[in-house]
Amino acid sequence: MLQILQENSDIRDVESASSPELWDSSSVVLITYPDTVFRKGEDSLKTLSDFIDKKLGNIAKIIHVLPFLPSTSDGGFAVSNHDQIAPSFGNWSDLKKLSKDHNIMADLVLNHVSSSHKWVQQFIQSINPGTSYILSPRDLNGWDKVIRPRNTSLFIKLATKEGLKNTWTTFGPDQIDLDWQNPDILIEFLKLIVLYLKNGVSWIRLDAIAFIWKEKNTSCLHRDQVHQIVKLLRFYLENLVNKGVIITETNVPEAENLSYLKSGDEAHMAYNFPLPPLLLEALVSNKADLLNKWLCSWPSLPFKTTFLNFTASHDGIGLRPLEGLMTQNRLHELLVNCEKRGGLISHRKMENGEDSPYELNISWWSAMSDSGIDPSYLQVQRFLLSQLFTIALQGVPAFYLPAVLASENDIKSFGRSGERRDLNRERFDVEKLYLKLKDIQSFPNQIIRELNSAMEKRTKEISFHPDSPMHCLTKDRSDVVIITRGENKDKIWAIHNMTNSRLTISLLDSIFSYSEDSSSKWSDLLKDKLIINNILEVPPYNVMWLKRIN
Repeated sequence: MLQILQENSDIRDVESASSPELWDSSSVVLITYPDTVFRKGEDSLKTLSDFIDKKLGNIAKIIHVLPFLPSTSDGGFAVSNHDQIAPSFGNWSDLKKLSKDHNIMADLVLNHVSSSHKWVQQFIQSINPGTSYILSPRDLNGWDKVIRPRNTSLFIKLATKEGLKNTWTTFGPDQIDLDWQNPDILIEFLKLIVLYLKNGVSWIRLDAIAFIWKEKNTSCLHRDQVHQIVKLLRFYLENLVNKGVIITETNVPEAENLSYLKSGDEAHMAYNFPLPPLLLEALVSNKADLLNKWLCSWPSLPFKTTFLNFTASHDGIGLRPLEGLMTQNRLHELLVNCEKRGGLISHRKMENGEDSPYELNISWWSAMSDSGIDPSYLQVQRFLLSQLFTIALQGVPAFYLPAVLASENDIKSFGRSGERRDLNRERFDVEKLYLKLKDIQSFPNQIIRELNSAMEKRTKEISFHPDSPMHCLTKDRSDVVIITRGENKDKIWAIHNMTNSRLTISLLDSIFSYSEDSSSKWSDLLKDKLIINNILEVPPYNVMWLKRIN
């Protein structure tokens, strides 16, 4: 590792050293596939770059370009080649150009490779290094405690030159697990990180990191060695670039997710996995009691660590993070409400052999629809509330491009592939999209305008810095969520009406107490509107950002 660091000491950006902050009030992540928007005959990274520059200026400071390496399945997460970008997306220079005006976040798929990867083919031919890179336990006893994210077989047999061999397949038969007890695997990925950094990537997402280390008679999840590897990767990244960020992706119960932040020397950032299902449940049930209770126990994190707050992503809406936060009855109601809106439910295999709900497969836009006669009733209001909610929280907000474009459940793609997650991975012909966006009444136009405006306002407020203090003021309420960000004269009150009814709120309530000049007036930052009296009438699913002004 030291040799790689010495050989690549020229990567470090000297200019960025003068600004040590990893994030600020303007920080926001746009999550997108390289070809979410496409133009026939053009490399999709070029199309994406052009679309973002024209339409998404304020909501794409950081771009999470989902897997761009060649892949055979699972939406890019079955990597078949680590050396090049998939030809239909473009090449390394396209990615580097995109990084000139944006921070680029990329996936490090550590747990497995495609069954077509050269390492697997070497394993089949019984030649190195593949023979020692692929996880192939001889004894299948002692693995009954393994915690799975899927309900497929844990092992598949591959016909090699030396006969049939069992290979570990955590996520499915096309994704063959690597043997991380071989230190050469680490070196391979350290070299890949260098390739990423040389081509404009500075934020590294550790995909499914919790699963990489296997030991008999354990859950094979979050092993001590995993945490040591995350620490090492952070040390490595920080010694190569000044503003590198490690993000862990662990769709697990909250305490387990937090384990990658609590020490302060592992991940810089972790996906805030309880947020999407709790927020969804609150909006479809008109009951925010669980969401308020969770917000009021928001954890204190070490310096230079924070959450990535998101609602939609390329995956489903994880249900394991709800463990300990939601009763089975409420969870059942959530599943039913998802199915009413055209969603599906994916399962994982439990230790006792039974299947258990693992994630909801539904587009976030469809999830925001009404279950009554008119699905579009208050749909855009619910959707915008959900996105403004993430902007107001402590941490860095993230938006998923298909959701921003009001993508409904993509039945056609799901029908072609049979992959449930494809319900939420729609691709858009960019020329048709530009035409649609010319209509100021179209849902994508409304969403983009509102989010660009909200992020512009957020950027100006020090109270919305990801590290700024946050407090929830509505622990015992189910109709409204009110949080404060910042302190003293900069404090902001973010008010969210979580119901389909108008809500009356008095500014004379003690939660709006203010220690500074009591003669100062209130302003709604979102609407650039001065508050005239002390009674607020908040429309259904409406959001206000209140601040005292002189």
